[in-house]
Amino acid sequence: MIDVLRASTTIVTALAHGSPRVRPVLEVAEARTCAAAAAGEPAPLLGGERGGLRIEGFDLGNSPLEYTRQRLAGLPVVITTTNGTAALAACGPASAVLVGAIVNRAAVAARARQLAGQLDVKHVHLVCAGTDGVVTEEDLLAAGAILDAAARHAEACGDDLDAAARDAVAGFRAVVETDGHAAPERIAVAFAASRGGRNLVALGMQADLAAAAAIDSLPLVPRLDRDSGWLVADAAAA
Repeated sequence: MIDVLRASTTIVTALAHGSPRVRPVLEVAEARTCAAAAAGEPAPLLGGERGGLRIEGFDLGNSPLEYTRQRLAGLPVVITTTNGTAALAACGPASAVLVGAIVNRAAVAARARQLAGQLDVKHVHLVCAGTDGVVTEEDLLAAGAILDAAARHAEACGDDLDAAARDAVAGFRAVVETDGHAAPERIAVAFAASRGGRNLVALGMQADLAAAAAIDSLPLVPRLDRDSGWLVADAAAA
């Protein structure tokens, strides 16, 4: 699942910065109930947004910059967002569910390939959350980044991309290939021109664009644990 601005980036960041697990839920009331009912100590933090803004009474919003080691302090997080957690819920029938972003694109590409072999899965779906059911440029860019990383082994593995995937990887390469060492800056500029990026700039959250554009900075792959409903750092990818 990809919701690069910002749920998937934030989930990767939370696990990379010391949270042991992240529970994605659909509704605000469900998040409060889940946090209150979580067995054991310490109690989870509540994170998430509506309309891009932190939900009233929640500990954290949906900015990856809020999810610091100091703030998390090893605590689990229950999170609900406008689009990302809904996209995760839609992935229920999948053999395995991973969370991908620009920040972990190479790690998630490698792990998806590995799991496909282990589970004898023939098709890997990149699910772009979009915004209110509309496909967004930023998520397609992140999908292209993941596919670009996967392409290092594509020929040997016989990958067959559909038209949407080919367009996504071509779009990503068009953004970064001209000046590879400046990839994060170019990605951030592309984010700023996207629907989700414009929304964040309007809210004064443009710093999140640079955080989400930090390519391959967090080599960690969140994976959904079916039994518990929590996202955890995938051990094989750690």
